[in-house]
Amino acid sequence: MKNFALIGAAGYIAPRHMRAIKDTGNVLASAFDINDSVGIIDSLSPDSEFFTEFERFQEHAFRLKRDAATALDYVSICSPNYLHHAHIAAALRMGCDVICEKPLVPTSEILDELRKVEEETGRRVYNILQLRHHQAILDLKEKVAKGPSDKKYEVELTYITSRGRWYMESWKGDPRKSFGVATNIGVHFYDMLHFIFGNLERNVVHFADDHKAAGYLEYEKAKVRWFLSIDANDLPASVKGKKPTYRSITVSGEEMEFSEGFTDLHTTSYQEILAGRGYGIEDARHCVKTVEDIRAAKVVPASLGEGHSALASLIR
Repeated sequence: MKNFALIGAAGYIAPRHMRAIKDTGNVLASAFDINDSVGIIDSLSPDSEFFTEFERFQEHAFRLKRDAATALDYVSICSPNYLHHAHIAAALRMGCDVICEKPLVPTSEILDELRKVEEETGRRVYNILQLRHHQAILDLKEKVAKGPSDKKYEVELTYITSRGRWYMESWKGDPRKSFGVATNIGVHFYDMLHFIFGNLERNVVHFADDHKAAGYLEYEKAKVRWFLSIDANDLPASVKGKKPTYRSITVSGEEMEFSEGFTDLHTTSYQEILAGRGYGIEDARHCVKTVEDIRAAKVVPASLGEGHSALASLIR
């Protein structure tokens, strides 16, 4: 049984981490968030200590460290994207291994800095790359691996997750804190594409604003036209008014269904980390570099055959 702390306990994704800690037979010893709307803890870990000031949270962790039975083993991080680096480094220096939500950090340079802190502390950083555990993704990866080595699949990725007006008023709507829509909602899809289709060879952006982005990625084994959006108006007619989210991947014209099966992937990720098979800094490097380059890219018109099917409606 391992002792966990959680940073960012009031966040949207935090309950999945709390559930994963409980479902893997471990203990949430303490939690921190500047927001005190964390009543979900009562149903998952009612005995957990809770702090709204980081200094008090950290001091409590150091007191727990005096006794091997209470010392923290892991710190899970669900804080806003721009705070991941600072919270990861602090947790490593507290003597804990770290499990962090995506995106791990915004740049390759910060990954290198975290690598140094790992070396200094002897502790490890793990990234939640949950799509690598989705059965439909694993099946497609196996199919591609068994297919012709010189084949490049034609892929179209669409992800629309409706967000209300609150989004732009929160840290998620501030590109200095979320690093933009492609990073905030897309980074795990870029990891998935790399996981299935190999190394990235070309990265082009065709459209980008505060609510949506589109572009073209060419991997060793795939040509990918992608579109990401938080605008409900982009939902297809078949979904609009029925569901707030639409996920679609077509591979060589064949639709791959992966709308379901997401709810338990954090628990699976924790099981793998605890078994010594977690994804670390180097595993996350490819998708971090991909979104770093997308943010820096100049928007250009789509070449023939490289534009997503939604692109025409974006550039009228």
